Amino acid sequence: MTGAKFSAAVMAVLVVFYVVLLGQQGYLFLIQDNAVAKVMGFFILILPMFGIWGIFRELKFGLNVEKLGKTLEDEKGWPSFEFSLRPSGRAVKAEALLEFDKFREAAEADPENWRKWFALGLIYDACGDRKRARMAMRKAIESSQR
Repeated sequence: MTGAKFSAAVMAVLVVFYVVLLGQQGYLFLIQDNAVAKVMGFFILILPMFGIWGIFRELKFGLNVEKLGKTLEDEKGWPSFEFSLRPSGRAVKAEALLEFDKFREAAEADPENWRKWFALGLIYDACGDRKRARMAMRKAIESSQR
């Protein structure tokens, strides 16, 4: 198990533990005779569900991206980039930006090709734009399932 998977598993276990504790507290509020306590108990039970939903969504996203990456590895189709890496393993942003347009144009020219969107997601990440990297990866996942 990689460090990222281990961290995700630990966080998921901690959230489940937290939800159980909150559920117990919410139940204790619900059985009170006070209306305010009942409302608090209701919200204490409902709000953690958003946390569970968020974790489920992120785990699903990560597993789907990993699956696409594995497919590219198996096909020996991993995109090649022409930028240097820092000792930390991160890309040199200025060099990644120089390559960005090539990958963006490739994805826009073939919008149904998940491999192009995956590569665009990687180059967005290398350029430091995590939000757009995730959007491109979501597009890659969506396109791969058609």
